[in-house]
Amino acid sequence: MDQNLPAPRAVTVVQLPDGTYTYADAAHLPVPQAAPQQIVQHIHQAPPDRTVQRIALGSGVGAGAVAAGVYFGPLLVGVLTAIATNLAILTFLAVAMAWGVVTVVKSVGGADGQAAAKSLAKSRRR
Repeated sequence: MDQNLPAPRAVTVVQLPDGTYTYADAAHLPVPQAAPQQIVQHIHQAPPDRTVQRIALGSGVGAGAVAAGVYFGPLLVGVLTAIATNLAILTFLAVAMAWGVVTVVKSVGGADGQAAAKSLAKSRRR
């Protein structure tokens, strides 16, 4: 009796776009297309120069020196910049005040003021 049956075909169940299922002949199904390959390329900036950290790691000093270099390096730069700024401002103020004093003494003092201004100018040149 089995000899009278037709040869089995490869039949698959397919879900249609509306959500229903149906039988489909595998020979008539479209060949699945592979998704286009996406290439993700990461572009990084060059890392900052970490010479101190490399020296510390290379000489076997350890993580403490690396942490100190990372933490205190920028801190030291900030402190030195602040000190230099303060010194520049103080120098400017001292020059401005000396110029003001000399100008006031010249204008108010008369002949004695002129002599005092000259002696002050001579002392500054020395």
